[in-house]
Amino acid sequence: MYLVVAATDLEMQPLREALGEGVATCLVTGIGVLETAFQLTRFLAQRGAAFDAVVNFGVAGAYVGTGVQLLDLCLATTENLGDLGICLGNETEPFPQDRLPVTTTLELDQALLRRAETILAGQQVASVSGNFVTVSGVSGTESRGRGLRDRFGAICENMEGAAVARVCAAHGLPALEVRCVSNMVVDRDLSIWRLAEACRVGGGKVAALLRELSRTS
Repeated sequence: MYLVVAATDLEMQPLREALGEGVATCLVTGIGVLETAFQLTRFLAQRGAAFDAVVNFGVAGAYVGTGVQLLDLCLATTENLGDLGICLGNETEPFPQDRLPVTTTLELDQALLRRAETILAGQQVASVSGNFVTVSGVSGTESRGRGLRDRFGAICENMEGAAVARVCAAHGLPALEVRCVSNMVVDRDLSIWRLAEACRVGGGKVAALLRELSRTS
């Protein structure tokens, strides 16, 4: 059995409707790393043994210059804590590792990622795999987005992925993160976001992916 994690009902509802009953358990955690880490840890403490893996679904903001476009489906290779460190305007510098060693990069389960890529290709669903960035405050300027893109070699950003990856690692659970691009990370303009459409399009594709993952487990 798979556990599907999303931050909001807006993201989860289209996936849940497309998925139907009995394929996976769904958990809505709330927005951001704090609520996600807390809610997922509490849930797994009660029911963790029931799950083979965790799939984190939601929307993402794609960085310009990566080739990723609106409504593209993106899969995480790594998750990176983008704004943990020293804030200097639009940029965040990492803490000096010799004095303040912290982990800012978390790897997703590579075997599960390869399986997902193969299934999506077989379903003729285009996807892009790459590094993701988790932020506590979404990037409201293209300049900040470019800085995070370049620092982590990343394709997109979100607000929960690193928390899911960290909690799953602690519980020994494989984790897969799949997100649909709702917006490009440019100077903030909500009129060009496609949030509801990304939830619907991405939810349908991830539901089909989950059905096949469950069938071949």
